[in-house]
Amino acid sequence: MTQRADSPPADAPAPDQERGEPMPGAPGMGRLVGLDLARGLAVFGMYAVHVGPAPGQDGVIGFLMELAQGRSSALFAVLAGFAVALITGRRTPKTGLAGRQAVAKVVIRAVILMALGTALTLTGTPVVPILAFYGLFFLLVLPLYRLGTKPLALIAVGWALVGPQLLYALKPVVGGRVFLSYGQADGPVSLFFTGGYPALTWVPFVIAGMAVARCDLAATAVRIRLAVTGVALAVTGYGGSWLAVRLVPGAAEAVRKAEQGSGMSSTPSGSSMPSVSPDSIGIFGDTPAGMLASAPHSEATLSIVGATGVAILVITVCLAAMDALPRLRRLAKPVIAAGTMSLTAYVYHIVAIWLLDTESLTVQPLYILLGFVISVAVLATVWSRFFQRGPLESLMGRATGIARRIQ
Repeated sequence: MTQRADSPPADAPAPDQERGEPMPGAPGMGRLVGLDLARGLAVFGMYAVHVGPAPGQDGVIGFLMELAQGRSSALFAVLAGFAVALITGRRTPKTGLAGRQAVAKVVIRAVILMALGTALTLTGTPVVPILAFYGLFFLLVLPLYRLGTKPLALIAVGWALVGPQLLYALKPVVGGRVFLSYGQADGPVSLFFTGGYPALTWVPFVIAGMAVARCDLAATAVRIRLAVTGVALAVTGYGGSWLAVRLVPGAAEAVRKAEQGSGMSSTPSGSSMPSVSPDSIGIFGDTPAGMLASAPHSEATLSIVGATGVAILVITVCLAAMDALPRLRRLAKPVIAAGTMSLTAYVYHIVAIWLLDTESLTVQPLYILLGFVISVAVLATVWSRFFQRGPLESLMGRATGIARRIQ
């Protein structure tokens, strides 16, 4: 299916005391550097989707471009759940005054993200900014911040099962989720139902991230279980879809039509991926069989399950690698640096696409992607040598500092 904006989480990592982490003696847990690495990988995955060569071509490059489709945005959404958990108390939710201040911080972040996302949408770039959706996700999951791992996991599973079916049932009411032009938005209807990241089907990613954040991520046994869970979810989602499409009569044709007319594209208009037209068939296709798809942004249950599994596996591997392989940690420093200022990196790439007009190119050459990746990696690495947070992350921190005035 056509990919939309794979966009980074809007928070840079919070200070250690805000993350509610144990003492630095616990391996890798003082800063959760593995999360920064996962964010950095997602940033570069987003760049691959938006300014990289077309996916599906032969060779390693084509494989990597295809791998980034949809999975980067799912990873960001899962990391959004981590952000909420880190702010409100990762292992032990904050209560009392600290809890009220933490809730206020999340609300302030959400409002800023929704405003910033709206502003970026007005640039008219072919990228569908996730920030406004991201802010809404924060607000929707905030009432769950005191729950533990098991309740959160159950809610995520239940929402993943019900949300896509409800969205399908609402298709005739909300317009089939077809946008007539890039950058167009229609307020709450877009954020909940018709946009590039409809809350009705994307919130399960965020809740799953909260559930993972509640785990004892320093324990090897827990990491192994998470990795196995990630693999199982990925196999269930993608493997289950593969079987269902081949076994259910008419499913293959329905999925093919859904992929050709999928929702809104955020890829450059010059890419080889299909663009949106007013008579687009929209998500799911015109039959219920289209809900068996696991393609990127299909908004189907199996797609959510598979992408969640990949995200959990990536996060787990990043956490383990940063603890076990000090040399890799040094080599990955530019990626980690980009992950610590993902909001800045995201806005940077939207503005750059807008100013450079890269969507006017018939084919996206590889050197454009390399230019984005290298420039962000260098800037982030240099910046991190002098500052703890990125430029926009610092401004966000100051804005949320208002929450400390709550008594």
